[in-house]
Amino acid sequence: MAEGLLQGLKNKTMEEVGNDYFLDLVSRSLFQQSSDGKSCFVMHDLVNDIAKSVFGQFVFRLEANCSQKIVNKTHHLSYFRTRFDDFEKFKALNEAKRLRTFLPLEFSIMDNNLTKKVPHDLLSNLRCLRILSLSHYENVTNLPNSIGKIKQLRYLDLSFTSVKRLPDSMCQLINLQTLKLSCCNNLVGLPRDMRKLINLRHLDITGTGIMEMPIQLGRLKYLHTLTTFIIGKTSGSCIGELRKLTNLRGKLAIMNLQNVVSSMDALDACLKEKKHIKDLVLEWKDDNVVLRSQRNILDSLQPHSNLESLTIKYYSGNSFPDWVGHHSFSNIASLHLYGCKYCLSLPPLGQLPSLQDLSIIHFDEVVIVGREFYGNNSSMKPFRALKVLRFERALKWEQWFSLGAENENRAFPHLQELYIDNCPKLTGRLPIHFPSLAKLEIRECPLLGASLPRDPAICQLNLTCGEDLLKNLPAKIQVLKVGGFDALDSLAVGMMESNCSLQELEISNCTSLVSLQELPMHGIFSSLKTLYLINIYDSLSSFPLDLFPNLCDIYIFRWGNLESLTMSEQCEHDLMIVNIRIIDCPCFVSFPKGGLRAPNLTLLWVWNCGSLRSLPDKMHFFLPSLEDLQIVGCTKVELFPLGGLPSNLKSVSIVDCDNLVAGRMEWGLQKLPFLKSLFICGEKGDAKSFPEVGLLPPNLTALQIKNFPCLKSLDKSGFQHLASLEELRIDNCPMLKYMPEEGLPASISVLLINSCPLLKKQLHKKKGKEWFKIAHVHLIMIDDELIE
Repeated sequence: MAEGLLQGLKNKTMEEVGNDYFLDLVSRSLFQQSSDGKSCFVMHDLVNDIAKSVFGQFVFRLEANCSQKIVNKTHHLSYFRTRFDDFEKFKALNEAKRLRTFLPLEFSIMDNNLTKKVPHDLLSNLRCLRILSLSHYENVTNLPNSIGKIKQLRYLDLSFTSVKRLPDSMCQLINLQTLKLSCCNNLVGLPRDMRKLINLRHLDITGTGIMEMPIQLGRLKYLHTLTTFIIGKTSGSCIGELRKLTNLRGKLAIMNLQNVVSSMDALDACLKEKKHIKDLVLEWKDDNVVLRSQRNILDSLQPHSNLESLTIKYYSGNSFPDWVGHHSFSNIASLHLYGCKYCLSLPPLGQLPSLQDLSIIHFDEVVIVGREFYGNNSSMKPFRALKVLRFERALKWEQWFSLGAENENRAFPHLQELYIDNCPKLTGRLPIHFPSLAKLEIRECPLLGASLPRDPAICQLNLTCGEDLLKNLPAKIQVLKVGGFDALDSLAVGMMESNCSLQELEISNCTSLVSLQELPMHGIFSSLKTLYLINIYDSLSSFPLDLFPNLCDIYIFRWGNLESLTMSEQCEHDLMIVNIRIIDCPCFVSFPKGGLRAPNLTLLWVWNCGSLRSLPDKMHFFLPSLEDLQIVGCTKVELFPLGGLPSNLKSVSIVDCDNLVAGRMEWGLQKLPFLKSLFICGEKGDAKSFPEVGLLPPNLTALQIKNFPCLKSLDKSGFQHLASLEELRIDNCPMLKYMPEEGLPASISVLLINSCPLLKKQLHKKKGKEWFKIAHVHLIMIDDELIE
């Protein structure tokens, strides 16, 4: 890329540098789309130097504290999204009348919001734009009609926005080449005159609410990408428009095929001639109607043999046409059959030579999987390339036959992952030797018995059926998930016999953990690092942490009788544990006596443990690495332990712990030099002002308060020293009416207010009595509405 640009520089004078063609070349080099769909900034170091030294006046990246200024010659703008991008951020664009590129580069994990003034007031005046992206701004709901006046626009990205409709004026953008609308869930239709976008090459409408395609879409003869084609109820024959789109390539999903009137209409789509389509989805509506004519329609939708991925969903015929599974489709690597619930048998998929990933889901009528599944090609190993096989919800499936003892080792030579889920009538044993199998998951198959395959490669196992299967665990098991058993005695036997080096264990929906106490005595858990205990109904009331010497993460969820975590008095070593989550354990009362000796612990969450009276003793001493503390719904906890909280804490959340919140002046937050985020929710007292003087540490950057029923005002004395506070969120304080007398700290840039009706009235239309106290805040949202 850099070498090409350098050659371009050698061949052009400085006067020619400014022409549109070369600047567009630079723009394409600077801005690319990453494979995961995120916009990213891609610039070789050498290109970066060139851009800064030669094209600085044309190419501009908007960054905080940037000394460079946008000027009239600025043609290409990029910037990094923030949670709230306001008009002030882009005000300087008024100087860039010739701007060609407006491109955000990354988006935050949280919601991205853009002030309405940008698309409606600012961008509408930038008539030279070629590239415009507003993607991932969730509050963008529409575009102005003036968008049609940006005649040179070539690229428009509105993906992951809340846009509801596109203005008809968009159809005036005759130079538009790319229109991205993926994951615009609220968009239900396209402009009727889309056929006028004669230069359109890429149209992405994946994941929208569009009900049908506009008329005469086939006139877009240059269209290369059409991710989705939706057939409307009143326009079933419109599938024939696909015949005219001869340049289609990549992925195509044809939706609502139940609206196709006849097999002749389906044949008119000419899918067999579209040799550049690599990924095809054929989808009907999920209903309870058997349509035998669907076999002929599916037969007429046969694609070109170059296809690499095929998905068929909710097909309602009782058999598949011959082309599905035919060996001539030698490039198919991924095949998914979903919801074909009236099919009586499976197609011969074993003869697809390149097939690597196969899913067969929701086949209600299949009773036997036998030789027809493997195919009739005796010269080829069936499923010779398959790596992942998934069977789910085959409600009548009873037997899975192999090719016979003499051929058992021929099939599935490279299968690595096998999933069998919710097949309640499947009996017998797994029929085949899987020499490469690494992950096996069997769920909700209560009749599947005998034994598990003993293939040496298996290292991850997930079982929620057949307790006898636990007695024959693979020797090298590293990840084990079991559930739905009355007792785990068989687990103990299986693990001792397998001599496994288990690293992750998940036990769910079990009624007895007694044997779990005995296993550490045999060294079974000496290498265990992660433990999940979920929905446990056991008489065992304590959990001995010291029996798991290398445990790093423990997650306990809904253990009904758990009362305590314990450590024996003889234990002389510190725990290695890093994360502890205890959730919905109503009987949980205490941590180990004398303190939880876990110097590496960084996260401690205790949620909805109504019997808990105190946190671990000597937290400040034994938990020096703790950074994230969440105490939620622990109503009997009144005070933090003697000595206070660990000094390394960065985030604290105290939610629905009324007694603890009532004693908040004893928390000692001023002693926490690294605390940045604080969330306080729930206060049953009659506090009318918040925060109290001395409660909050000066280094705080984010504060959220919620459910203060009597709170009437925010106290100026409690806020005045918070010089680092950037974000303030106030939720459900129905009596709150007044902001601090001298206003909020100047450092606050984001203010979120929800369910505070009296305060909302005081801020109404920026004219309320309290508005001047917050007018300096850049971004304000009240009841999820951005105030502009």
